[in-house]
Amino acid sequence: MATTDHSEAGGEHAGGMPQLEFDTWASQIFWAAIALFLLYQILAKRIMPRIATALEDRHHAIADDLDSAAELKLKAEGAQATYQQALADAKARANEIADKTKAEIAEQVDAANAKAEAEIAARTAEGEQRIAEIRAAAATSAKQVAQETAQAIVEKLAPGSADAGTISAAVERALAARGMAQ
Repeated sequence: MATTDHSEAGGEHAGGMPQLEFDTWASQIFWAAIALFLLYQILAKRIMPRIATALEDRHHAIADDLDSAAELKLKAEGAQATYQQALADAKARANEIADKTKAEIAEQVDAANAKAEAEIAARTAEGEQRIAEIRAAAATSAKQVAQETAQAIVEKLAPGSADAGTISAAVERALAARGMAQ
């Protein structure tokens, strides 16, 4: 059996993983410490300040956005209050206009009613006057017809005895008894 020496095989390790060989640990620990130190320096000096700056910028941007949002909210609330006030004023003005229009219409209706009532009253008075004239004329005509009829009857029954004054007085009494005399 032939054993191979590590130096004869051209520096190849035949026993396993080189990280697990105790004779190379010191150099591995040294280079790991240097790599970690360099990595720490790079992180501490270059990367972490950039991350911190980015986080701070982000924090300021968020704070500015929140301040802007608060300002816009106040402006929106002010605009809404102005809108509500304008709406209330418009409603009040509309109610005033409606009330004024209703009052004007009521006045016009009242004036038209008064005019119509005056016309009706005038026509009623005119009609009542005509009726009174017609009744007076009818009463006069009825009295005259009654007198003529009575005189004709008396002439037929007792010729020559018809006295116009007596017949007229009798017709007057008969009409007065019936409530038709004037």
